[in-house]
Amino acid sequence: MKAMVLFSGGVDSTTCLGMAVEKYGRENVIALSVSYGQKHTKEIEAAGKIAQYYKVEHLSLDLEKIFAYSDCSLLSHSTEEVPQETYAEQLAQTNGKPVSTYVPFRNGLFLASAASMALSKECEVIYYGAHADDAAGNAYPDCSDAFNKAMNEAIYLGSGKQVHIEAPFVNWTKAEVVKEGLRLKVPYELTWSCYEGKDKPCGVCGTCRDRAEAFRANGVEDPALQ
Repeated sequence: MKAMVLFSGGVDSTTCLGMAVEKYGRENVIALSVSYGQKHTKEIEAAGKIAQYYKVEHLSLDLEKIFAYSDCSLLSHSTEEVPQETYAEQLAQTNGKPVSTYVPFRNGLFLASAASMALSKECEVIYYGAHADDAAGNAYPDCSDAFNKAMNEAIYLGSGKQVHIEAPFVNWTKAEVVKEGLRLKVPYELTWSCYEGKDKPCGVCGTCRDRAEAFRANGVEDPALQ
């Protein structure tokens, strides 16, 4: 059995990659990284280093043009600034809508594209790192359990029951994801999560704050900051 992992180079997808390698063996795992017009290439660069670390096949896909009409603050053409607040603070101002760093239906597009590629590469399962903290409060609706179940059914049926998706963290907190990654000895020192593309993580964007709290909850310092 072969597995494809949607792979950004961040904490969650790297932990997914570690799980897949443990379960299927590196020779049966393919990492797929997607460019979508993000403001920087730090995550993609990290993904390349981590794929080399695990010695897995690493594919890339460019979906930038699909998001050309979005003003999501993560995109290079956006006029919006990345908020320097927690997701909870941002959600208090959105009236129930997703946060400004939500890229429109990103996971849906990534999974659908991965399904097509997985069929061609003879993979039977697609892993992705959605977790409960991202779905909370509708911040990222395409990380929710309901979304995962619906996409899994669509991909399973649409692939002729040849491919399904796995979101092992969909009901986990980010702290639980990190706990599993520490068990797997995931190379977190190689990962990049920050929404800004500077030399060092900004420490104040939503994902930096979530990451810091996840490592703190496990009683360890973030290896990427050491």
